[in-house]
Amino acid sequence: MSKRSLTNVAAPGAAPQGAAPAAKGLGPFKPYPAYKDSGVEWLGEIPAHWEVVRLKRVCALAYGEALPGEARGDGDIEVYGSNGPVGMHDQANTLAPCLVVGRKGSFGKVNFSYRPVFAIDTTFFVDLRFTKADIRWLYYVLIAARLDRATKDSAVPGLDREDAYGREVCLCPSSEQRAIAAFLDRETAKIDALVEKKERLISLLQEKRTALISHAVTKGLDPSVPMKDSGVEWLGEIPAHWEVKRLKFVAAEPIKSGIGEAGAYDNPSWPRYVRITDIAGPRELREDTFASLPPELAQEAPFNVGDLLLAAVGATFGKSYLHVRDIGPVCFASYLVRFSPAPNVDATFAAYWTESSNYWALVQSRVVHSTVQNFSAAKFKELPIPLPPLLEQRAIAAFLDRETAKIDALIAKVREAIERLKEYRTALISAAVTGKIDVREAISA
Repeated sequence: MSKRSLTNVAAPGAAPQGAAPAAKGLGPFKPYPAYKDSGVEWLGEIPAHWEVVRLKRVCALAYGEALPGEARGDGDIEVYGSNGPVGMHDQANTLAPCLVVGRKGSFGKVNFSYRPVFAIDTTFFVDLRFTKADIRWLYYVLIAARLDRATKDSAVPGLDREDAYGREVCLCPSSEQRAIAAFLDRETAKIDALVEKKERLISLLQEKRTALISHAVTKGLDPSVPMKDSGVEWLGEIPAHWEVKRLKFVAAEPIKSGIGEAGAYDNPSWPRYVRITDIAGPRELREDTFASLPPELAQEAPFNVGDLLLAAVGATFGKSYLHVRDIGPVCFASYLVRFSPAPNVDATFAAYWTESSNYWALVQSRVVHSTVQNFSAAKFKELPIPLPPLLEQRAIAAFLDRETAKIDALIAKVREAIERLKEYRTALISAAVTGKIDVREAISA
C-alpha cells in the first residue's frame, strides 16, 4: 500500500460509535510502509504487522486497597488516588514502575510512577505482574484509549473493569513498544515544557492586570498629585483629595445577604436565582447553571443592574459580580451579599476595587477561618473603600476597561495556544500508538 498523507489522524476512543475526529498538523513523521484494514471502523488502517486486540489481552487491572487516613504509616511511599498522589504511607502495594488508573472520581485518568506506590480502593493499578507489555508504552495506550468513556451508568459514575477490558487497542512488537514510548516521552516533554512556559506567561499577565487595577483604584491616574496617608492598613497612601469611606456609608440600600432556598427550579419565566456557582467572572454569569425561584420568594432579595454581589463564605469568599446586563428579575442566595452603590459611587469603579490586591488583603485580614471561610454582611459593611470624586471614578473605570481588555485578550490568545498544544499532544499520542506514524527512525533523530 502506498504511503499516505498524515493530515488526518484518528484518535482512538474519541468516537467509538463512528469515525474519529481528525487531528491535523502532526509534522514530518512518516507512515509505515504497509497497512491493513483493522476491521474496526473508528481505528481505520493499522500497520500490516500489527494486530487489534481487546485490552484484556494486554494487561490485567488490579484493584487498589482501602487505606483510611488514620491507618497510614509514616513513610516515603506515595499514596495514589484516582487523580494522583493524595498522601504518604510506609508500604506499597505495587511494584515499580506502575500505572494507577482512576476507578471512581476522576475515573479513567492514568498516572505513571517510576517508584512503587500504594494504590487505594478508588483505583486500578498495573505493574509487571499484570502485563508483559512495556509499561511506559501501555501508559500512552491507556491515555489514548479514553477509559473515561468506558463506564456503566450508575448513581456513582466510574470505570467498569469489564468495559475497560473490552476496549480495542493496537498491539505491536515489544521493540516498537519501546520505540513508541521513547518517542512520546521525548515529544510530550517538549510540548509540556511549552505549555508550562505559556502558563507562566498567563500568571505574569494576571499579575500585571491586578497590579494595574490596584494602582489605579488606590493612587489614581495622575502621578503628580499630592498624596496623604489613608489611615487604613493594607491601603497606604492615596491622593490627597480622595476620601476613604466604609461601604455602609456609600450604599444606596442596606448591605444585606440574600435568600436561602434548599430547592431551586429551572423555570425560565421566574426570576433568576444567582448563587456562587453561577458567577463565571466579574461581570459574567454562567448559563449552564441556571436556577430560578418563584416571584413571591425572589422579591425578598432583589438584585438590580448596577448592584455588586460579594461572596461571603466558602473557598470563593470575596469574589464579586457586577450586574451589568438587564436579564429581567434577579434574586440572590444567602451566602452572597449585595452592595448597591450610592449616587456618588461608580459601580464599575467599585467592582474594580474588589479586584485589587488591596481589597483582597483587607478581606483576608478580617476573614473568620473555621470549617469554612466566612465573611459576613456585617464585615462587608465595615470594609473601607478609597473614593475619588465621581468624575474621576468614571475616568479610572474607563481607563481600566480599556487596559484590562487588552490584557484579557492576550490571556485569551495564550490560552488558545495552550489548548492547541494539548490537542496536538493528544493527537500525537493517538497517532503513535495506533500506527498512523512510524517513529522507529524518529527516536534517533
